[in-house]
Amino acid sequence: MNPLLSRYADWLHLRWPAGSVEKLPEVNSDGTTAVPGVRVVGDLTGVPLLKFAADSGARAVQAVAAELADGKSGSPAPEGVADLAIVGGGVAGLAAALEAKKLGLRFVVFEAAQPFSTIVNFPKGKPIFTYPTEMRPAGDLALTAGVKEDLLTELESQRRAAGIEPHRARIERIERQGDLLRLHHPDGQPFRARRVIVAIGRSGNHRKLGVPGEDLDKVSNRLHDPAAFAGQNVLVVGGGDSALEAATALAQAGAAVTLSYRGKELSRAKPENVAALAPAGVSVVLDSTVRSITAEQVTLKTPTGDAVLPNDAVFSLIGREAPLDFFRRSGIPIQGETSFAGWIGVAALLLFCVFVYSWKGGGPTETWLNPTAWTASLRETASDRTTLLGTLAVSMQSRSFYYTLIYSLAIFAFGLDRMRRRRTPYVRRQTWTLMTVQWLPLFILPEIILPWAGYNGLFSSGLGALVGDNLFEKYISAADYAAAAWPDWGHPRAYWRAYGFILAWPLNVYNVFTDSPHWWWIGIGAFQTLVLIPFAVWRWGKGAYCGWVCSCGALAETMGDRHRHKMPHGRVWNKLNFIGQAFLAAAFALLAVRVAGWIFPGSWADQIFHRLLDGKGADGQLAAGFIFSYKWFVDILFGGVLGVGLYFKYSGRVWCRFACPLAALMHIYARFSRFRIFADKKKCISCNVCTSVCHQGIDIMSFANKGLPMEDPECVRCSACVQSCPTGVLTFGQLLASGQPLFDGLPASPVQMQEKRLAAGPV
Repeated sequence: MNPLLSRYADWLHLRWPAGSVEKLPEVNSDGTTAVPGVRVVGDLTGVPLLKFAADSGARAVQAVAAELADGKSGSPAPEGVADLAIVGGGVAGLAAALEAKKLGLRFVVFEAAQPFSTIVNFPKGKPIFTYPTEMRPAGDLALTAGVKEDLLTELESQRRAAGIEPHRARIERIERQGDLLRLHHPDGQPFRARRVIVAIGRSGNHRKLGVPGEDLDKVSNRLHDPAAFAGQNVLVVGGGDSALEAATALAQAGAAVTLSYRGKELSRAKPENVAALAPAGVSVVLDSTVRSITAEQVTLKTPTGDAVLPNDAVFSLIGREAPLDFFRRSGIPIQGETSFAGWIGVAALLLFCVFVYSWKGGGPTETWLNPTAWTASLRETASDRTTLLGTLAVSMQSRSFYYTLIYSLAIFAFGLDRMRRRRTPYVRRQTWTLMTVQWLPLFILPEIILPWAGYNGLFSSGLGALVGDNLFEKYISAADYAAAAWPDWGHPRAYWRAYGFILAWPLNVYNVFTDSPHWWWIGIGAFQTLVLIPFAVWRWGKGAYCGWVCSCGALAETMGDRHRHKMPHGRVWNKLNFIGQAFLAAAFALLAVRVAGWIFPGSWADQIFHRLLDGKGADGQLAAGFIFSYKWFVDILFGGVLGVGLYFKYSGRVWCRFACPLAALMHIYARFSRFRIFADKKKCISCNVCTSVCHQGIDIMSFANKGLPMEDPECVRCSACVQSCPTGVLTFGQLLASGQPLFDGLPASPVQMQEKRLAAGPV
């Protein structure tokens, strides 16, 4: 890349972190999965907190008991079939078992290793993070201990007191057969149950280093007793809390410890764990990877060359993979993975979008469906065009009417669904605003109100004529139009230009890219793009427009809300964000050509303009290669076909994140914005939920767990990260010139709302 462009890319966006999101099974908010009757609880729901694990386990059993009581399980269970099978004997599994016993369900617990095996394998004396301290999980499981050994004693005493004894078996897959679920294991006949709760946590294989010598006996994935390594040279590999806690414990026990981490900074661990390394004497080697391991030494690859270190023991603490194969065998989809049938569905939707946008935009499929024929009976019913019914009859002859109507209905229906699931004042107000903007100025105004007013003489004389002629130019004289009974080409004025009141340049270029200058629209567009939007972005961030006004954002925040977790993350994907910068440059280049054509009518600029804009030749028909014009390549292919066609594969913000030229312009504005997402770092548990639900691909957790204000210009203020954070870490606000935060007053975090209610006490 050109050095100047590289510096620009780094300044604009690539300087920010670009963390990835771990693959997990697709689980709904209530733990249900694609397999009816199977629920997932605990760590695999994305929140690695003991209290949340216990809460999810108990609540899942309560839901199961309610289903069985309501008769949703089908026919009564035959003899020898349990009401509930619980797979996993950890904290979530025990909480589920205690609740099942209390509710009188017939249940069995399966455990492949030993109860609480994850906690058993913690190092000696490991502190236990039981945040949030004021949370009271559902069910009867008590979690009060703050150290590994005390916690195990507490859990075991509750298990024995309840008489819960896990059945030792490794469940390999779950199969649905009729009303029952069969749990397959290698030791005999499948076990049958009416419902299954999976509480196995991240019990998959330890991640591998993939280097020579990794299979030596001195290499381990667990640290049990740090004192056993006193006086030894130890390498700890990893950058998470487990790795840092192990390195500190080993150093405090008398080992000479080196910590190797592949990142340039320890961005994943809690600040207190990072701060503990230096006092303990741990040597930290960042931006390094293990090249090889031998009996007496290890070799690290670093930016300055290989480093050879004497070594007695290696602890590879780079995490465990979720047991994804278990879920694949059980028919439970994995986030980010698409089956062959799924790809067929994606292809079918893309082809459907090709048809729709070509039909709407005047492309090759324009003649496949004729809306004029659909309005024949309505025209017979309507008396004339001055009535609302008559106006509607004319509007319904336009293809864009049906597209915009369906678009508005989708925003309304999915908006109600979003507010039902995300019950915060922020989401409620934002969603109602998006629905109102879509229905009123973007549908009812151009399709009904303005045409009806025109037919009733509003734009015929005086000030009305001045406004009408400068904003909604005539296609035909009033006399000629009056002589045409129900013309099949729509309204006599360009009422569609009212979109420009909301959709600013260069998202909507057509009010500026006209054959002759439309000075009123040029003035409106300049005020929007150069004054109003920059001020809003400076004050509230890019999301002031993208998340609260824009019709593209409206569909993304409503119809795309359930799919936001599908957005890919990482540095490679972040580089694709610059497609929008290329389209922004194309919009400016096209503007320059248009201005040149205005200045020199009939010149080369005037002659080629429409080929560049909408692919039309001198005869007004689509020319060869029309697909590469701005309208067809940017607006229709990227904004329509790919933007909507990939909704259910890569989330609803594909267009907004990667290709929208107005978003690209606002990225530049946002670099000067005082909008931030602030983080209370002492609450952050590095669960990565905030990053996983960001449909703009922002690595929010990298800011949050360091307590830094999030300033990535991609943010659209959707509030998903704030709303989904299980510990209430994040808050919208502004970073004032004094360096102090000014927090937003509209609540967006359910956890913070609950904390305020508890702090206020009983009313």
